Amino acid sequence: MSDTEADRAFRAEVRNWLEENLVGEFAELKGKGGSGRDLEAHDERLAWDRHLAAHGWTCIGWPVEHGGRGLSLMQQVIFHEEYARSNAPHRVNHLGEELLGPTLIAFGTPEQQQRFLPGIRAVTELWCQGYSEPNAGSDLANVATKARLEDGEWVIDGQKVWTSLAQFADWIFVIARSEPGSAKHQGLSFLLVPLDQDGVEIRGIEQLTTGAEFNEVFFTGARTAADLVVGEPGKGWGVAMGLLGFERGVSTLGQQVGFRRELDALLDLARENGALDDPIVRDRLARADAELEVIRLNALRTLSEEQAPQQASIAKLLWANWHRTLGEIAMDVLGPDGLGTGPGYDLDEWQRLFLFTRSDTIYGGSDEIQRNILAERVLGLPREARN
Repeated sequence: MSDTEADRAFRAEVRNWLEENLVGEFAELKGKGGSGRDLEAHDERLAWDRHLAAHGWTCIGWPVEHGGRGLSLMQQVIFHEEYARSNAPHRVNHLGEELLGPTLIAFGTPEQQQRFLPGIRAVTELWCQGYSEPNAGSDLANVATKARLEDGEWVIDGQKVWTSLAQFADWIFVIARSEPGSAKHQGLSFLLVPLDQDGVEIRGIEQLTTGAEFNEVFFTGARTAADLVVGEPGKGWGVAMGLLGFERGVSTLGQQVGFRRELDALLDLARENGALDDPIVRDRLARADAELEVIRLNALRTLSEEQAPQQASIAKLLWANWHRTLGEIAMDVLGPDGLGTGPGYDLDEWQRLFLFTRSDTIYGGSDEIQRNILAERVLGLPREARN
């Protein structure tokens, strides 16, 4: 995974383009939309995403025939690394570009690809994910939302929860139970559903970090066309798992660079306020530095080799726990100053990081679920008893 001469030239191209374009009003977006701040400057970041699209910097790993640039794995890694190093704003189209797009390329019909991929690439249609439910979070097989075919349309009833940025999305991809009497992984369908209709209600969930990035989405007779099922009806579990496989792709290398920036900023703060003189704090920061390099190398290995699907569980456990610990170290560095807020619950960046990272080990598959996957599928241990 070392750079070739061509890769170095590509790295310079990406770096130069970002330097030339993160100027003017876009320069003000640097660092915006980070952990716990997904609502920050959303419309402005959307304009930046569309600027990227207009210059060919979205969907760079998609095949050319589907509107992408067909870049190599290493070039995709380089782009995400340089993007993060430039402190460019966090993207608003991750769910469409990194998750649904590749899923439609792998499992969708030609008609679905022609209908939806151009809007994802151009960032003219935004997507959200309808997986989790009140009784089906990490255990996705407990999905209870129902869908039935009626007069050439799917009719959907149920509730989804923890739906990131649903208030900005045009469409939602939904896992629903389409075969009455089915259970667990059987009888599920993967549906593409428009949100702008009477049968859909979106309610924000107020967070400790302020704002409502997450939402509840209620379906009451919501409708979508019969041909907007990805894969075979009743076989949506395989499509859903395929999508999750794309979730931890090359963009994770950019995530590591973002983590590095957070750690470096925390080190600067510890030097300024004297916290680095505390041997315990210094030891924790040194350990975080070494662990982050391990996470990076593990991510590179995962991308460069043919790995079992369970490798994603290892990666999730590593970065989620590292990031949560970084939030805890930040509170140690702040000391008593971290215990209070400004007027009107005005959190600083470190307090917000600490509060948000408490969720890192829960969303995207909790630690318990990841450990069960590794125990059962890798170590061959008995399955955990389930009610």
